[in-house]
Amino acid sequence: MIKNYFKIALRNFGRHKLFTFINIIGLSIGISSALVIYLIVHFDFTFDKFHPDSDRIYRVVTEFSFSGEVGYNGGVTSPLSGVVQNEVSGVERSAPFYTFETNVFIPQNTGTPKKFKNQENIILADGRYFNLFSYKWLAGSAKTALDAPYQVVLTSDQAKIYFPSTSYNQMLGKTVIYDSIKTTVTGIVQTIQENTDLYFHNFISYSTGASNKQLKEDMGLTEWGSTTSASQLFVKLNKNVATANVEKQLNELLKKHHPPKPEDKGSTTVFHLQQLDDLHFNQLYHNFDNGRTASKTTLYGLLIIGMFLLVLGCINFVNLTTAQASQRAKEIGIRKTMGSTRGQLILQFLSETFLVTLFAVIIAILAAPFILKLFADFIPAGVKVDYMHQANLIFFLIGLTLVVSFLSGFYPSLVLSGYKPVQVLKNQANSGTNKTRNAVLRKSLTVIQFVIAQFFIMATVLVSKQIHYALHKDLGFKKEAILNVTIPFKSINTDKKQVFMNIINTIPQIEMISTGGPAPSSSSTNSTEVKYKDGKKEIRTDVQQKFADENYIKIYKIKLLAGRNLQTSDSAKAILINETYARVLGFKNPTAAVGHMLDYNDKKKEIVGVVGDFYQGSLHSPIKSLAILIPDYNNYKYNGRVFHLALKPQTAGGNEWKKAISSIEKAWKQVYPDDDFDYHFFDENIAKFYKSEQQTSTLLTWATGLSIFISCLGLLGLAMYTTNLRTKEIGVRKVLGASVTQIVTLLSTELIMLIVLAFALVTPLSWYAMNKWMQNFADRTTISWWIFVLSGAGMLLAALCTLSFQTVKAAITNPVKSLRSE
Repeated sequence: MIKNYFKIALRNFGRHKLFTFINIIGLSIGISSALVIYLIVHFDFTFDKFHPDSDRIYRVVTEFSFSGEVGYNGGVTSPLSGVVQNEVSGVERSAPFYTFETNVFIPQNTGTPKKFKNQENIILADGRYFNLFSYKWLAGSAKTALDAPYQVVLTSDQAKIYFPSTSYNQMLGKTVIYDSIKTTVTGIVQTIQENTDLYFHNFISYSTGASNKQLKEDMGLTEWGSTTSASQLFVKLNKNVATANVEKQLNELLKKHHPPKPEDKGSTTVFHLQQLDDLHFNQLYHNFDNGRTASKTTLYGLLIIGMFLLVLGCINFVNLTTAQASQRAKEIGIRKTMGSTRGQLILQFLSETFLVTLFAVIIAILAAPFILKLFADFIPAGVKVDYMHQANLIFFLIGLTLVVSFLSGFYPSLVLSGYKPVQVLKNQANSGTNKTRNAVLRKSLTVIQFVIAQFFIMATVLVSKQIHYALHKDLGFKKEAILNVTIPFKSINTDKKQVFMNIINTIPQIEMISTGGPAPSSSSTNSTEVKYKDGKKEIRTDVQQKFADENYIKIYKIKLLAGRNLQTSDSAKAILINETYARVLGFKNPTAAVGHMLDYNDKKKEIVGVVGDFYQGSLHSPIKSLAILIPDYNNYKYNGRVFHLALKPQTAGGNEWKKAISSIEKAWKQVYPDDDFDYHFFDENIAKFYKSEQQTSTLLTWATGLSIFISCLGLLGLAMYTTNLRTKEIGVRKVLGASVTQIVTLLSTELIMLIVLAFALVTPLSWYAMNKWMQNFADRTTISWWIFVLSGAGMLLAALCTLSFQTVKAAITNPVKSLRSE
């Protein structure tokens, strides 16, 4: 019986090739989208789920409140790790570690060690780390491998890089040198194959930190008042322990060992527990330095898009199948007369739907690898499709096939199997209530299709408008033709910096050079509390800091509204502030602020000038109070690392900038031969602020194109059905004198009205959703009326073009042929 069902289905497909093609293409697009989106979502939501009791593992993080400004840090004060296990109840296990990067040297028999520059993913840890997280040991023992100072455990992949022709057991006892720290390999663990944010591959014993003077100073093992993101602490709670209770104990512990001082008034430090699986998603506390932070909002958005595209494909199937119902009415009547039950007919039609869905799934399976390559810049690097080794993927495809088959085929099968034999054989199958009910359903589903398609169009236009606004807005500074080069940290206070400066000063393509901290707009922030007494009260303000020399505002064309620029001799006494900070201090006129004194880190500094406001970050954040000052290298040695290089204008088709970069690189290799040369164009860094929005725009553009394509495919199918159904009517009207325009209007009006109705429904929904999304920006473009008009007109034009293929063809057909065909 099942064999006969499929045989009949294939014959039916052969008789209606075009409708079958439309159904398969529509479903295959929806299923392909669903498959790729499933791979992405499953990838991101499975990070670090494989650790035993992962739901009870938390990272201790720190929240700072300072003069009304809130800051977040994924690390903790280092001494906390030494007392948490014994002084906090409810903690089953704890594991501290410290992250850093350095050069790695592997001794060779030739005498010259092999060097690996700027190695990351190195941590100081001990046995507690391996007791908390799941690793497979290939050599050595978790109990003793990191017991003593100057021991190191390597992952299998990293071990093969350091010692390529050595077995794991033979690696034990080998020497690995981290800059000046000499360690002995005491263990090898299997590199984690599952999705994880714990991608560390060098584990130096934690006790090495206390034994090495430089490391001990960097780690701040006894400094309760210092917090760094490099100092991490993970805990595993006992079963049924409330996180709020543990957080309360942690904060009491901080007050006990580091009681607040009078000068700390207005600032607080609070510990929180962050669940292990939240590391991959939390934008506040961030992941580790090289870790990718995913967005749950983006993932949920992807799921919605995938669902919409799938629904569009199902709607096409339902519409076209119910529209064709009359053509199979006699077949159904004869089958019922011959004894077929309604259940058998439903099963037959569901099997046909299943076969169409199966063809669509096969297309999706073949297309998925190509889609992943096409969207390689958007899709996370670890996402892959492997049907042989991903059992969850097979189960997903089976479930998706069954669900889509049921959703697409259940209602049409009820309609088709519900025909009564007597009415069918009298050609009354499509009369009365059934015809009206089916038409209403088709119209409703068509409206839903175009609501979805127009929503995507409107969202795409607005996101593109906001990105254009952000990239072309006057941010308060020049961003073109400026190169940023950061010199090595260890070379800040050496003669090398001046040597490098002298060499690049001779490069003819460089117009001006400035040294200091980060560029005006940067993801790196640095702030401090500054006090000002206006005679009546003390004004305390959290002020962003930019360290720069006298060329800084010249290179970036920052407007000087009042006073003078900084001078080299100003490092101990002068400061520039921005217009926003001047207003906070109570000065309506920038000139009035010049000459007043600020209490800046217990030092008196004079406001010598006021600069125009500029954005210190992306447009997501408002302009904040800002101070620009010459670095005091005794206290702020890290603030002289960045070279800001203004390039001379490039001739059309010229390569002056390329030559300049080549000359800078040559100078770099001469001065810093052991460090990699890296540079960034400032305007490209600005564009990176909106990478997420640009990816969203790309995603919406594809979703819009696919939704329009699927909707128009369905519209074409309905137009073909309508014209075929009204062939005789069209012929009679033409004989009676109807023009081509009148015929086209007659055939198109009903469907066009459905699109207009969809526009009326989607406009308020789109406005609400867009307005909510725009709240993410402190400075944003307007939601213009033309966005909706353009979207509606675009959809209408696409629909008219689609309909014209069939309606014009029907309108120009010779009426003799039309009347003869029936």
